[in-house]
Amino acid sequence: MTIKTATIQNERVPIQPFDLGPVEDTKVNRSAVERRASTIPTRRTVKKEFQAAWLLQAVQNIDLTTLSGDDTPGTVRRLCAKARYPIRAELLKDLGVEKPITTGAVCVYHSMVATAVDALQGSGIPVAAVSTGFPAGLIPFTQKIAEIEASVKAGASEIDIVISRQHVLTQNWRGLYDEVKAFRETCGDAHMKTILATGELGTLKNVMRASFICMQAGADFIKTSTGKEPTNATLPVSLVMTRAIRTYYEATGYKVGFKPAGGIRTAKQSVDWLILMKEELGEEWMRPNLFRIGASALLNDIERQLEHFAYGRYASMQYQALG
Repeated sequence: MTIKTATIQNERVPIQPFDLGPVEDTKVNRSAVERRASTIPTRRTVKKEFQAAWLLQAVQNIDLTTLSGDDTPGTVRRLCAKARYPIRAELLKDLGVEKPITTGAVCVYHSMVATAVDALQGSGIPVAAVSTGFPAGLIPFTQKIAEIEASVKAGASEIDIVISRQHVLTQNWRGLYDEVKAFRETCGDAHMKTILATGELGTLKNVMRASFICMQAGADFIKTSTGKEPTNATLPVSLVMTRAIRTYYEATGYKVGFKPAGGIRTAKQSVDWLILMKEELGEEWMRPNLFRIGASALLNDIERQLEHFAYGRYASMQYQALG
């Protein structure tokens, strides 16, 4: 079984001039979006060895995440070990996979960046740090900038920033652009994922407008959620954001990545989002350089499904290595 891999694209998404045109032109038919999104889990099915291949691809798209108040260096090191070897070697061998695979990244709070960088040394797995007052984004702007700088200095090669939701809710698009642009400039060579916190933006139209502004301001990825809101990644929201990415690519030629996060816990859900990427953006956007899934519990269910394909039975959760 051959699994394709990819790294972050070399050509960065540039910061573009502020342009209200796409915002003013935005139209979203909510009922049509919901109807289209509802067909994704039911219209396509992936079975047997094809399902196994899709699940192995999903593993490589995971930003393996721990963002808990009780995180310790030990739990982060354990997570990093799981990121290095997300599927045990004997199972990969029985699936016919000839080389090890890893997750797309490990995502932690700033205080754990140095620990994660040390634990992942030599693996090629990037460390992503949540920043700018995650999850609410309500700390002073100067502290947000300082937090990005500190995480980059500590070795984070990806920064997941949160936007100030009030900019969207008050339609202050220039304020949102200036904020995200400043974050991008502060990130330097570190890739920036911009979290919209879509569950707090009110409407799908606001989600699409915010997506356009953040891409103009240089977001390498746009991301649905922090995972801390009551409503996180959903297929309707993801459909709107991927179509914004497609429209932006058609207008500029630049490919922005997409990251759903929060609430994606089952292997079936991971396939649903891969199908969305394939249908809306094409196979290139199914690779880790342009698609990530923010998750903590997802990996265990994927491994159970792969064991069922390989051995015809599900292993008890007690036999799954903890992330």
